[in-house]
Amino acid sequence: MIALEEMTDEQFERHTLGLLQKELGPYGMARFLRTSRSGSGDYTRDRHKWLDGLTMDEILDEAQRLETSATE
Repeated sequence: MIALEEMTDEQFERHTLGLLQKELGPYGMARFLRTSRSGSGDYTRDRHKWLDGLTMDEILDEAQRLETSATE
């Protein structure tokens, strides 16, 4: 098995879903996914609050800053 920190997000998701199904069975896994993925609020409205007025350069600069700080 690949170390967790070396897995891509897709590999990690497949791995964790396999663990859930093994431990909880298909019904338990489906129930967990249903309860854990149901969010509240309005993401589209909130996204507009966060991003309206920002330029593409500002968004890219922030993404670069976060990427740099994550690797330090």
